[in-house]
Order: sequence, then structure tokens, then C-alpha cells
Amino acid sequence: MHLLHGAPKKAVSAPPLLLFHQNPSTSEEYRHLVGAMATDRAVYAFDTPGYGMSDRPPEPLTISGYAEAFVDAIDALGIADGQPVDVFGFHTGTFLAIEVARLLRLRCGRIALAGIPFRPAEERQARLDQIHAVALPTDDGDAIFKRLRWLWDFLVAQRTADLPIERAAEMFMERAKPLHRYWWVYDGVWTYPIDHHLTEIAQSTLVLVPDEMLAEQSRAAATLIPDAKLVELPQFHRDIFEPEGGCATIAAALRAFLI
Repeated sequence: MHLLHGAPKKAVSAPPLLLFHQNPSTSEEYRHLVGAMATDRAVYAFDTPGYGMSDRPPEPLTISGYAEAFVDAIDALGIADGQPVDVFGFHTGTFLAIEVARLLRLRCGRIALAGIPFRPAEERQARLDQIHAVALPTDDGDAIFKRLRWLWDFLVAQRTADLPIERAAEMFMERAKPLHRYWWVYDGVWTYPIDHHLTEIAQSTLVLVPDEMLAEQSRAAATLIPDAKLVELPQFHRDIFEPEGGCATIAAALRAFLI
């Protein structure tokens, strides 16, 4: 399993922070957030198995399966020895963060989430059917090239105005890596009983709501979390972990909640 890690040079008392990225992205989307948060705590941003530079499992896993792999890495690194850890997830990473917190139990202190893909059961089933119909690669590459064209338009052509094209192109490459397997984690996402697990969250939870595609779903999900604090960030729309987006504001909101 690959990860990005940052920490201050001196000893600190703040719990380590674990970051779980959206998919099919990688920990690279958190590079600037790791730097912003690692001034007063250790920060670990993992590549989900099968994405980025983490090894690919032999088949799509459940959310519990991915979370178990993360917990194995957490234990191997000794991250949660002696003090609880805090977790943060974005988009599909919110499900991973919630499930890791469930598995860690008392070793997880606080949870922060942004962009929760909380969709009705019928929509989850429709999306599950859709990903199972993704075509395998062919010699002409048509299906792959069609997806890469869409991905370039979304990540590069439609990027935040001040985001350098080189950085947008880097993120395009990160998300292009899984090719036709980009949907694997969604097999777990759309079968995860999120309605039930939201009501079971025992930790204090921060829900950040940028003005983006999952804002409404995040607000709805927050109503099911017993101890949730909702923070609206209407000034940010996309590329929110970049310096040109909302990185500094998100880091400040996380730090204020986690201390």
C-alpha cells in the first residue's frame, strides 16, 4: 500500500490524521492538504488498493474489505498505538473513512467528511448496474479513449481558473491509471449500507459542504449522524484541495474541529 506522509520535526500531542481520497483518484489529490495539516500532527494519505501506487486486489472488494486493508496498514505502521487517530474522507473516501472508524472503534477519535455520496436505494442500484456494464478494453481502444476524453475535459478543460494546467494534467494522469477498472471501488460503494452506518457513528463528526455535486446529499446524510457539525463552504466549487481552491480554508476548518 502506498501513502503520502507528513509530520512536524518536533514531538506533538495532536492525534494522527488519516486521509482517504475519492476514487478513481489517488492520495496525490491531498498533497497540499498533507502539507497544510502536517505542521502540528502526523498525516497519512493512503492510496486505495487498486488506485495510485497501491497494489490491486484480485477483484473488487466490499467497503469493509478495503477498510480492512487500511487497518492492516495502520497496524503495520503503528499509527494507532497509544492514542486515537482522526479520519477524513472525500466523496467515496467518506465511506472508507466511516468503515475504518468502525473497525478501529475506540482507536478512532473524530471523523471529518466532505461530499458524502448518500443516494437513494434505487439510484444506488442503477449506478451498480451501470458500472457492471463497463466494457473491457478492445484493440481499437475506443472505450478507453472515450473515457479519457471525458476525464480530460472534466479535470483540465473545466478546472478552476487559477489552477495551472500542469497540475490539472497531473491529476488527469492519476485518475487515468486504473483504466477500465476505475469503477472497482464503486462496487463496494453502491452496496454499502450507508443509511444504517451513518446512524451508528459514535464519534463527533464534521461534515464540510462545499458548493459541489454532492452538497445536497451531504446535508441529508448529516441529519442521520448523531453528533454532526455541518460547515457550509459555498465559496468553493471544485479543485478544493488545491491552493487555488479551498485547501487553506479546509485545513483551518479541520484543525479547528480536530483540536
